[in-house]
Amino acid sequence: MDIQSASSVVLQALTQATSQDSAVLKPAEEQLRQWETQPGFYSVLLSIFNNHLLDVNVRWLAVLYFKNGIDRYWRKVAPHALSEEEKSSLRAGLITNFNEPVNQIATQIAVLIAKVARLDCPRQWPELIPILLESVKVQDSLQQHRALLTFYHVTKTLASKRLATDRRLFQDLASSIYSFACSLWNHHTDTFLQQIYTGDQQTSLSSLERTLLSLKVLRKLTVHGFIEPHNNMEVMPFHLLFAGRQFGPGSLCREKLEKTIILFTKVLLDFLEYHPWPFIPLIQCSLEFAVSYVFTEAGEGVVFERFIVQCMNLIKMIVKNDAYKPAKNIEDSKPESLEAHKIKTAFFTHQTLTEIGRRLVSKYFLLTEEELTMWEEDPESFAVEETGGDSWKYSLRPCTEVLFLDIFHNYSQTLTPVLLEMVQNLQGPSNVEDPVQMLMKDAVYNAVGLAAYELFDNVDFDQWFKNQLLGELQVSHNRYKLIRRRVIWLIGQWISVKFKPELRPLLYEVILSLMQDPDLVVRIETLKVFIDNSFIPFQYLESIFGLLFQLLQQVNECDTKMQVLHVISCVIERVSIQIRPYVGCLVQYLPVLWKQSEEHNMLRCFSLDGLKCVCVVQGLGAESKNLYPFLLPVIQLSTDVSQPPHVYLLEDGLELWLVTLENSPAITPELLRIFQNMSALLELSSENVRTCFQIINAYIYLSATDFLQNYAEALCRSFYELLRDITTEGQVQVLKVVEIAIKVSPVLGSHMFQPLLPAVLRGIVEGERYPVVMSTYLGVTGRILLQNSGFFTSLLTQMAVEYNQEADQLLGSMIEMWVDRMDNITQPERRKLSALALTSLLPSDNRFVILLTPFCGIINICVEALHDVMTEDPETATFKDCMLMSHFEEPKLTDDEEPPTEQDKRRKLLALEDPVHSVSLQQFVYEKLKAQQMLMGDQGFQALMETVDTEVVRQLQEFIHSM
Repeated sequence: MDIQSASSVVLQALTQATSQDSAVLKPAEEQLRQWETQPGFYSVLLSIFNNHLLDVNVRWLAVLYFKNGIDRYWRKVAPHALSEEEKSSLRAGLITNFNEPVNQIATQIAVLIAKVARLDCPRQWPELIPILLESVKVQDSLQQHRALLTFYHVTKTLASKRLATDRRLFQDLASSIYSFACSLWNHHTDTFLQQIYTGDQQTSLSSLERTLLSLKVLRKLTVHGFIEPHNNMEVMPFHLLFAGRQFGPGSLCREKLEKTIILFTKVLLDFLEYHPWPFIPLIQCSLEFAVSYVFTEAGEGVVFERFIVQCMNLIKMIVKNDAYKPAKNIEDSKPESLEAHKIKTAFFTHQTLTEIGRRLVSKYFLLTEEELTMWEEDPESFAVEETGGDSWKYSLRPCTEVLFLDIFHNYSQTLTPVLLEMVQNLQGPSNVEDPVQMLMKDAVYNAVGLAAYELFDNVDFDQWFKNQLLGELQVSHNRYKLIRRRVIWLIGQWISVKFKPELRPLLYEVILSLMQDPDLVVRIETLKVFIDNSFIPFQYLESIFGLLFQLLQQVNECDTKMQVLHVISCVIERVSIQIRPYVGCLVQYLPVLWKQSEEHNMLRCFSLDGLKCVCVVQGLGAESKNLYPFLLPVIQLSTDVSQPPHVYLLEDGLELWLVTLENSPAITPELLRIFQNMSALLELSSENVRTCFQIINAYIYLSATDFLQNYAEALCRSFYELLRDITTEGQVQVLKVVEIAIKVSPVLGSHMFQPLLPAVLRGIVEGERYPVVMSTYLGVTGRILLQNSGFFTSLLTQMAVEYNQEADQLLGSMIEMWVDRMDNITQPERRKLSALALTSLLPSDNRFVILLTPFCGIINICVEALHDVMTEDPETATFKDCMLMSHFEEPKLTDDEEPPTEQDKRRKLLALEDPVHSVSLQQFVYEKLKAQQMLMGDQGFQALMETVDTEVVRQLQEFIHSM
């Protein structure tokens, strides 16, 4: 592509591509896409975005196309890769000047230069770093800033490479430019500090931006550029903190200055995380710096919240770092660990720890004005504010609490008396007219709750609960809600640590009272006690469940409703069927909640969870149809992969679907129709496939005929695809579905899944090597042979054509393999099934069945199975088949036992018709051998029996004669 002739054409296309008119935009984008692989295209783009006279939007688009082209076509092995000549020209053009006037475009150019550097620097682009180093020295402030911006992005990109050779190259680079980077940082910092006193904020801001960029470079070099990092870096930017006093709140300079200070703390934190031992010389000054600004008057009026968080994280990481702790056996400790431990021990004196502990509680644990205002104006958001996960890294309150826990854990001997003294000073009711006293008590109780495990031996919580805390919960004054909320939280923290069972009735009374508290925050806090309370006596259930349901209706926020639903689900799961009389109101409300939460998929997940719990404990049964108008559309939506909400709802929706089927008394057209969602679900092959198989089985048990006639053909296609690319365990799950279908409906099941069965017989004949798969093959085949012998014969004839053998010969080979692999079958039911199936081939004059090996094998299998299933009655000295079932009895349940589901009942009724449970193996073997004797005559049969091992014959006779 000739640049001169093409430039105007590309410029026009880019101009059209910035249009808001799709009729103009789309053709231009298509044209640009076609040019992406044309030689010279990126040279034209370079000339366009370097032309500062052109429209900013056009230049911006040119940069983006160039940047995307690097990802697609810069590598040598890429399709339509750029030529080496053009890449060389482009590299030179990218660094000819650093005077881009538009900040956003300058940033994009810096990023694309870094992308090229990642691929080409230093081998194909050795001049890049020297040019950048020279360019950051120029006097022109714009060029200096743009060069420094590029220098940062290049350093950041090269530092992110993780291959060993790339890391070595970056370390070589870091060692060669580190001193320069340090001097650059110092120079810009000094320049800024000199300029802030001139009053020229614009000039100061420009210098500060360069200070920030040079520090970003220094951070990457320090953390990732050295195996043993330099220890002579200037550590603490005290002067920058105090410089902040020169700028008022909201000032651009102040905002940028705070970013710079935070970045410096990030350098320290990264250095500590990646290089704990080289950091040891910095432990003392880092602790002095952080503790003085956060826990003494030195920080008053200087520090800001994000800086306090970073300092606390620095202290926490030093205190908690395993590299700074000696081994249990001192002699095994590394010298570096001992040195670090010595520094920490010298720093954390009794006085220092006492001051830190007191200030953490009395200053940083106090609820702020903003939090108290939030309590009043938005109680739900206050009550469910997220403080878990990594929030301690960024937010002051969780950061403070985590630091307190770590320091208390490591220095509990020093801090326990300090905290207990603070508790003692606050005994008795607080004065509602003294907000400071109440805030302090809230803070101290917070500390006692957080340190519950550490205080186990020092606090008699049971006595404290009875003598102090119960009384505080009974103070009903509105302002005392602060303490009521904290006390119930405190009790929740101690329940799993130290709380006598005999005090639980008192606790339930407290819960009932606080769940009716006028303050919503107190009620929501009380919720959390349920999760730690493993058992709720029956007499409290009605009141507690009613109050929970009432709260669910009162709250409005999605997060709060989810929290209440979670607690309701926990309660239902713990008390099981005892909750039955009280869930009717929840069942009535859940459809309303589902409708209200149309835009909140996570709330719908919790609604599904609540539905599952209700379905389980109610047992649904005959009552299930009453829920279908709501329940089935919910399942339909949750499991339809064409609907966006399925991403959130699928797992819970599948479980609800399964529970509904297991508890359904009979199939309905609507319930059957939902199965249309299953084919797409099986195609996902996700972690939910096991639940999908359980759902299919549930349909078969519920109504095999209706289900198989409607869906077996599609299901068979899905299974066929699955079996081509699925794990061994997956194959077994698929075949178990087929086995259950044949077991429930031998004729229809065999016919419907006929396309899958040749592979099963083929697996037996060829000796499938995985025992669990072979066992399943034999189970499926045994079912067909025993319960649908005519179909088995036709299937065998079909397979004989494939193997170019006679059907009888193929049957003989199958029996031999069956006998050989009988040990693969471990379940007694399947072993009896094999014995019944193979014995059902008798009487036979088929020479392949009564040949020596097959017949002996059949008798061996029968005797082995008889040993498995026959138990001796010591009184009558007779044997009885222990797998026989004569009738179905409803089990007698205790009050806390769950009743059987409708599916449990169906499976037991099916078992009554199953040959494995309805046919005596002893009687069956006797009758078949007797028939074989009649067929062959006494002499022929005797000769046949003489081919069997005499010990096996003796054991067989012992079983038969005991009838």
